[in-house]
This record gives sequence, C-alpha cells and structure tokens, in this order.
Amino acid sequence: MRKIFWDNPYQTNLETRVISVDKNHVLFEETIVFSFSGGQESDHAYVNGFPIVDSIIAGNLIYYVLPEGHNLKPGDVVMMKIDWPRRYRLMRLHFAAELILELVTQALKLEKIGAHIAESKARIDFFCDKNISFLFENMLSNYNKIIQQDLKIKTGYSDIQNQRRFWEIEGFSKVACGGTHVKSTSEVGFVALKRINVGGGKERIEIKLLDNNLGLS
Repeated sequence: MRKIFWDNPYQTNLETRVISVDKNHVLFEETIVFSFSGGQESDHAYVNGFPIVDSIIAGNLIYYVLPEGHNLKPGDVVMMKIDWPRRYRLMRLHFAAELILELVTQALKLEKIGAHIAESKARIDFFCDKNISFLFENMLSNYNKIIQQDLKIKTGYSDIQNQRRFWEIEGFSKVACGGTHVKSTSEVGFVALKRINVGGGKERIEIKLLDNNLGLS
C-alpha cells in the first residue's frame, strides 16, 4: 500500500482502487488518509462520500472501516477526500510538539512517557519531579528562533522495508517519526505552552498554536 500522506502530505483528494473488502473493512491500493500513530490523531476523511469511521494498522497495511451500505467491492475506483484544515493543524502541531520534545530533551534529558496530537492542542508527558515550567522561557526563545529561520524540514525512510520514517532539520540529528509534516519551520508557527501537574512525579506540557492559519493560501 502506497502511503501518499508521507509522499505528499498536502494532497487532499485521491482517486484509488479497492484491493479487498471484508464487510466494513476496506483495503485500498493507495491512501492519503493518515491513521492514528505515534500520538497523532487520524484524519477525518471520506470515501465516495462515506465517512471513514475507524482504521486498523496491520503490518504495513491500513484497513479503513466504512459505514454499513458502502457497497464497495474489489476493483472499484473510488475518490478519497480528507478534511484539509484539520490535517494542516495536525501537521503543524505535530512538528511543534516534536520540536518542544527535542528542546526539553536537550535541556534535561527527561524521559517521555506519553504524547497526543489533536487538532486543537498537543501534549507531551514526562517523568519529572519538579515544576517543568522553569524551562519555558529559554525553550520558547530557542523554539522561536528555529521558527523564524524558516528551516527546511526533511523527511524520509530510515528503514524502507519496515516503513520507519524520520524528520530532520539543520542543527538536529534525525528523529524517528511516522507522522505527517509541513515543509518548513516557518509553517509551524509560534506556540503557547502550559504546564500541567499530572501527579506522581509526572509533568505535562500542553502546546497550542497562536494563530488560525488553515493553509488555504
């Protein structure tokens, strides 16, 4: 299965072919629809107007769950469409969270214990026995410099057979990541950080974008 959301994460429509159908579980030849992985939420998307209600990753394949009555059969040509404003915010928040994580790791070598990227905000959880907000001022200064430098975000395969991906920008080593990414740091934009005490020696950083850029220009 070719995953076009990696090759071209800006593509919003795709004509593709049905490979197999098992009741409501459908496998397609190609896809633009990202399935929940690495903390990044799934795209909201449609196939011939039917909403994709769930997806299942099995090895290198993604099976999409469609509602009753989709009437698809192997060999059918269909049209996929994703909710682009949602995808674009997920792309931007994903990289913002990845960059904050790298800056925290550089400063304190903390262990990440969880992450989630939604359309409205992202979060990263760490094992930390003190208020993590003391990092924010210096970290945001470094983050903003990287955004303003408009660095190219390179992505690719670290392991093609197992479909393991990475991202890389100037000044950072390659970072393992299978999410969708924008082309440059300036697209990500500035963020606000909020500290939440999860309890039990755990700290959470919430990340929100500071603008309403929908990538429509």
